[in-house]
This record gives sequence, structure tokens and C-alpha cells, in this order.
Amino acid sequence: MAQQQEYEKYYVPEQSPWPIVGAVALFLIAFGAGNFVVEQTRGESGYGGWVLTAGFATLLVMLVGWFRNQIEESMSGLYSAQLGRSYRQGMAWFIFSEVMFFAAFFGALFYARMISIPWLDGAGNNASTAAVLWPDFEAMWPLTTTPAGVETTAMPWTGLPLYNTIILMISSVTCHMAHVALEKQNRKALKGWLGVTIVLGCIFLFMQVEEYIHAYTEMNLTLQSGIYGNTFFLLTGFHGMHVTLGTIILMVLFFRVLKGHFTPDNHFAFQAGSWYWHFVDVVWVMLFLFVYIL
Repeated sequence: MAQQQEYEKYYVPEQSPWPIVGAVALFLIAFGAGNFVVEQTRGESGYGGWVLTAGFATLLVMLVGWFRNQIEESMSGLYSAQLGRSYRQGMAWFIFSEVMFFAAFFGALFYARMISIPWLDGAGNNASTAAVLWPDFEAMWPLTTTPAGVETTAMPWTGLPLYNTIILMISSVTCHMAHVALEKQNRKALKGWLGVTIVLGCIFLFMQVEEYIHAYTEMNLTLQSGIYGNTFFLLTGFHGMHVTLGTIILMVLFFRVLKGHFTPDNHFAFQAGSWYWHFVDVVWVMLFLFVYIL
């Protein structure tokens, strides 16, 4: 007689409003960001900024509510090993989608630099096209002069960008040390390393705001600064948004640590947060190389 196979229990949560709330938030962010960029490029004022702000506010409400529900379910012992594997697969696919998200923007940057700009200078048998579109154009990067004659200044890699790179690289190490401390059941070191990681993330965001203020007020580097200004602010801005989200996640993990959550054998939420933070760090290193240096 064949041995009867035992199946693990699989917790199915009740219907939740948070997925639709999150979808509305992402729609508002996408719609608001698109209109805000267009308005800034044209030098106009409109509703894009307000819609974008409403989207972020809705996203914050969704994160607080969904995190609360997830934490309650986890601490109640409702999750099985099978559900844990599902969470790991889901987080892996989420990070992969984020990789593709940034790959699209890096692709736009490379297309502009390696194809569009050389074409405008007559490369690839496009001399006649270049003569018609922009006769006096000279292929260079960063492109500091727009077709409208707007002059801008390229952001150097030294100074604030270099400091922020060092800060994020250190934060990746401190995040790893916090993970190691958790696996060794060293709660004091866990709190210390995780707290340092959060502080470094906040410093990064503060310095990026300072960089933007410097760019707008002293370098004339704005969203109106042609393809260079557009790609610069889109890549660094979206990365800053991810750092903000990552810092919020780390703060939630920190408060959970203070409440005594997580054990060496059961801490996937912490592990997922560290995965996301390391991903953000790797993206910044690539961004620093291709946007600031090369």
C-alpha cells in the first residue's frame, strides 16, 4: 500500500484592499511624474506635482497597512515553509523587474550617447540629415548645449556624487554586518549595524537633495537641459526614490527588531530588505560609472 503523502499547510489570506490601493498609487505616481517632467521641461506650472504627491501619499498608506497585516500574519505563525519559498520567489522576481526598469533607462542613455548624438554629427552616412537638423552640431557627451541654445554644465563625479557613492558602499557593508549579527543571535550588534545603515541612507538622500539644489541654482542643470539633463534627473531621481523606499523598509525592520522579532531560523523579511538594499547599492555604482564618470 502506497504511503500517503502529507502536504504542508498553505495559508490563504483574506481578501485585501492593499493591492488595488497600491495599483492606484502607482498609477498616480506614473501619471503625475510624466506630467511633472513635461511641465518642468516646458517651464510651465500645472497639476503634475500635486498628482505625484498624492501618489506617494497613497503608496505610503498602502505600505503601512500592508506591512502591518503581513507582520501580524507572520507573528501569528500562519506561514508555512511552502509559503516562505513563495515569498523568496516573489522577491526574486520583484528585484528582476526592478533590474529591467533601470535597464530601460540605461538603454535610453546608451542610445542617446552611442547612436543619436553621432548621427546628428553625420556619422553612419547621415551627413545630409545632420546638415538639415542641426548644421553646427558637434558630437560630445555630456551634451551641454541644447538645440534651443540652452547652456548647462555637466555634473562632475567628484564632490557630492563621490561622497554618496562611498556612503552607499559603506551602507551595504553595514547592512551585511546586521544580517550576520542576526544569524549569530547578537541582538545588540544587529540594532547597531542596522541603525547605522538607516542613518547612512538618510545622509545619502540629504546629500542628493543638496546636489539637486546645486545643479538648479548654480550649474543651470535642470530638466530643461536637453537629453543630458533629462537622463541625469530621471536616473538619479528614480534611484533616489528607490533609496527612499529602501530606507523606509529598513526602518520598519529596525522597529521590528526592537520588538524582538526575527530569529536566526525565521527572518526572511529582514533578508528581503537586505536584498533590496544591496540591489539599490549596485544600481548606484553602475549609475555613478555611466552617468557621472564616463
